[in-house]
Amino acid sequence: MSKVQFVNTVSINELRKIIPLIGGELTPVIQSEPGCGKTSLLAMIAADNGDKWRKPGDDFPEDKFDYIYVDCPVKDMSDIGMTIPNHATKSLEYYVSSLFRLSNGKPKVILLDEFMKSPKLLQVIFTRLMLERMVGDEPLPVGADGTKSVVFATSNNSTDGVGDSMLAHAGNRVCIMRMAKPTVNEWLEWAGESVTIGGIVRARVSRVIRAWVAMFPRCLASYTEGEDQKDNPYIFKPSMTSLSFVSPRSLAKADVIVRNRDGMSENAVKVALAGTIGASAAGDMAAFLSLEKSLTDVKDIIKAPESVAVPTDVSAQLMIMFQAVDTLATQDELTKFMQFVERIPSSEVQAVFFTMMMRNPKALRLARNNLKIAEWAKNNHEMF
Repeated sequence: MSKVQFVNTVSINELRKIIPLIGGELTPVIQSEPGCGKTSLLAMIAADNGDKWRKPGDDFPEDKFDYIYVDCPVKDMSDIGMTIPNHATKSLEYYVSSLFRLSNGKPKVILLDEFMKSPKLLQVIFTRLMLERMVGDEPLPVGADGTKSVVFATSNNSTDGVGDSMLAHAGNRVCIMRMAKPTVNEWLEWAGESVTIGGIVRARVSRVIRAWVAMFPRCLASYTEGEDQKDNPYIFKPSMTSLSFVSPRSLAKADVIVRNRDGMSENAVKVALAGTIGASAAGDMAAFLSLEKSLTDVKDIIKAPESVAVPTDVSAQLMIMFQAVDTLATQDELTKFMQFVERIPSSEVQAVFFTMMMRNPKALRLARNNLKIAEWAKNNHEMF
């Protein structure tokens, strides 16, 4: 019988399943380097539960759970609860903060974000919440059907050098797990999802940024991978002095700069990008932005897929691929675009388009019934 290889990290998609299963009794403490998406687990769990909650402060009475976000480093004792005199009994009673919504009796999903950066005195309070499901002297609610409240926490890796520590006696009573940094394909899948913002449906992250990530996959590597990443100019390293670097979070933050670049000078765009994703990444991405203006539009490619010029630059090819994933709407358009794709000399670049079509829910509906896509997959099956 073959042995299962042990990996000391777990993916974010695995965590969104693990936390609801064990978090009613055992508190998961999720660690990763900065900007990898730990905090987004609360919204993911709400979505998996079929609840409407989206951000701190939202309240939907029909939701099965209340979702409570606790920003641990900025809280003090009075934000959690206070001891108040009861003059009738001449005793002190503990009043819990409305943050925890204990009065409605609904079970909770509580995220203690950046738990290991909270003051030591508050760690004691939070530790009781994590171990006993108590806020001060008040227990967390249990649903009428026996559904328990769930508690989990997040923090950075101790090796990140950003001030994370935990009381030793508490560490042995929780489940500490390291979350893996998302792979390039995982991040591209998330970034390409359709979202509605201000009434406009668009991809979560601009295609230029997605194409840049596909072209420079090192930008999502981790310093924990050892000597191979020592000279990586894009990523977070504990020894670095710059506050700006590439992470899944900072790439998403850079999207607003890219979308509004036409209203800024080239220098302003580059400086803003450098302040978000670091100078090295900003220089490379600025070159991508300049290149995009010279590309043939996908609509024009569809009109003449077998005669329009195929750019020789791989980065230009990738940007056209990501534009196509976002814009193709019919089987006829996809079939014609595939005629163009087949003229690209690199099967690896063709595979990027195929992979993104398979990973994008909207595009997948087209791809799975398209004869050209099926033919390409059959002829290139050895690549997957």
